[in-house]
Amino acid sequence: MDNEELQHLLHEKELYHRLIDEVNVGIHVINHEGKTIVYNKKMEAIESMNRRDILGKNVLDMFSFHENQHSTLLHTLHTGKATRNVKQTYFNHKGEAITTINDTFPIQQNGTRTEAVEMAKDITQLEHVITENVLKKQNKRYHFEQIIGANHAFAEVIHQAKLATRTTSSVLIIGETGTGKELFAQSIHNGSMRAAKPFIAQNCAAIPESLMESLLFGTKKGAFTDAADSPGLFEQADGGTLLLDEINSLDPLLQTKLLRVLQERTVRRIGDTKDKPIDVRIIATINEEPDTILESQQIRKDLYYRLSVVSLFLPPLRERKEDMLPLIQLFIAKYNQLFQMNIQGVDNTVLEMMYQHDWPGNVRELEHVIEGAMNIAIDEKTIQVSHLTGRFRRKYQQSIPEKSFTEENENKTAPATETLEHKKALLEKTYIQQVLQENSQNITQSAKVLGLSRQSLQYRIKKYELF
Repeated sequence: MDNEELQHLLHEKELYHRLIDEVNVGIHVINHEGKTIVYNKKMEAIESMNRRDILGKNVLDMFSFHENQHSTLLHTLHTGKATRNVKQTYFNHKGEAITTINDTFPIQQNGTRTEAVEMAKDITQLEHVITENVLKKQNKRYHFEQIIGANHAFAEVIHQAKLATRTTSSVLIIGETGTGKELFAQSIHNGSMRAAKPFIAQNCAAIPESLMESLLFGTKKGAFTDAADSPGLFEQADGGTLLLDEINSLDPLLQTKLLRVLQERTVRRIGDTKDKPIDVRIIATINEEPDTILESQQIRKDLYYRLSVVSLFLPPLRERKEDMLPLIQLFIAKYNQLFQMNIQGVDNTVLEMMYQHDWPGNVRELEHVIEGAMNIAIDEKTIQVSHLTGRFRRKYQQSIPEKSFTEENENKTAPATETLEHKKALLEKTYIQQVLQENSQNITQSAKVLGLSRQSLQYRIKKYELF
């Protein structure tokens, strides 16, 4: 081999090592003796191990496994069988638990197994979330008395939700991020005959598809490698309520299985042959307009109709700004207690800025703004403009006059906001009439033009008696 060929081989080797270190998946290769020969940076991070310590060592010298469980790498090396999407929990030399989803396959040369390769995705933290938060009965903290809202449309939704506590029908809650969907779900559960039974919530978008099926329906021992007898969320919520957040993010196949559970009121664990009867009320949420997710086929129509026996549309905060002040006072009281502070309120200019904001994160965003400001407002009686984030100040401060509207009217016996609200209502009514006429009274199209949800527009049509 001449020097040029040697340099070429060295370059290829360097390129090979660089590539396996750059991929965002753990790679572990063992030889026919079970000793590590390839171990990339991602696997170092997943297993909290140093490559120098593990190269050349036997897997069983470096890792331990639960009783009756084994290394998926060694299993593939010994059996020659490739496996995919196998969840494995094991322990490193420090005794730290690691959970991964593995694809493992053998390498053969001339009919002889020479190595086994494993590609691992880390779900350790996700597993902690599942075991510590999801699979436990969650704290049922919220009741209708804690829901704040004087806005007419919002009060109507609260009334509808209270009526839903009398039945066991499925409920679909539609609302943007941060509008309080789980608050409503917990309140419905706590106001119903199921209040003494479990309330379990699961965000369908937070769990990989490979885990979601077993999480929902449970597993039977032997269904797949390391599978144990484990109840799913349906069984755990038996007699109570299961909240499925962002239901439209579920895989279409899982949506089909979910529909079957709702129709038959039975659940079958993965790997089992028997159905188990369950008594669970389903509350589901989506954060987009139903028309949008149906048109894009994010959710099956039959599942949507099954879930939306009761439909609750939560208006965004920008459509109920009269509720902002009591919410601000609520959050100030909350963080006064947590932070041992004595903030009395917000400066008038701050309030003007908040009224201008569209609040894409809704009530949750408002709470975060108040919390952030109170981290800075040390030894102050009110939240000032200087306590808000730079982004928030830059966006609104220049548009607020030195003497704000609130300041100009705070001493008047007849609040100017009454007159302002009346004029705003007249302007709103006129503009809605115009848009409806321009769109031939089409509700969906008019709502898009106005930037409202269908429900919000229908509420205004009824309020102003436009039809």
